[in-house]
Amino acid sequence: MVADDERPARAVLGEMIEGGSEAVLVGEAETGPEAVSIIERLRPDLALLDLEMPEMDGLEVARVVKAETMPLFAFVTAYDEYAARAFEVNAVDYLLKPVAPERLQETFRRVRERLAKPGWREDHRTNLRLAMGEYERARAQWVDRLPVRKGEDILMVPTDQIVSAVAEGELLHLTTVRNEEHVICYRLKDLEARLDPARFVRLSRGTLANTRMIARFSPMPGGTYVAIMTNGQELSVSRSQARILRSTLLRL
Repeated sequence: MVADDERPARAVLGEMIEGGSEAVLVGEAETGPEAVSIIERLRPDLALLDLEMPEMDGLEVARVVKAETMPLFAFVTAYDEYAARAFEVNAVDYLLKPVAPERLQETFRRVRERLAKPGWREDHRTNLRLAMGEYERARAQWVDRLPVRKGEDILMVPTDQIVSAVAEGELLHLTTVRNEEHVICYRLKDLEARLDPARFVRLSRGTLANTRMIARFSPMPGGTYVAIMTNGQELSVSRSQARILRSTLLRL
């Protein structure tokens, strides 16, 4: 399937796919949410995603697609040195616009090889996660919203409404000001790299907190604290982070 917010770009790729290979185009999407829906419904082997789409970009699509329906992804965009380095190093395909027919055929060759290997989906998920983290850290652009799943819907949650992010393995549990809870597949250090450090602070190895949502700190034995958030959530502060907070947030 192909996802691009520009109709001419989708048309060119569609012609290449159907005119010169054994591949079959099963769906086209103009937006990120539409791409997620098509992928999960039709389960293509490969999704060609425009890296930069409004509303929800290619990386956000890859993050929210259900694990059991995840295809191989190849990202299509104009030249981006950060994307090229991150994706090539981590074996995630990356095509430059305008896409050359022979380059697309090379992508199809790689797809056939990877689909033939046992455990390809888990390998691709790992490579994709590493590539996206590296790319996002290199771009160092603060995100102002995160896509999260709620049933079949995709919610775009503003980061200023997030109270905390708590890690559990490779999943993150997000809690909002309304005490809504969301789970996303994101490593904490990767999310931390995308959030404004003036707004979010590490309380411990596995916890990030929105500084504007901290109501108070309660001292604990051993020189640590418990952070009481405006939504009533209580978050433990590690000893090492307590020392940092005393010289930053808690400094008069």
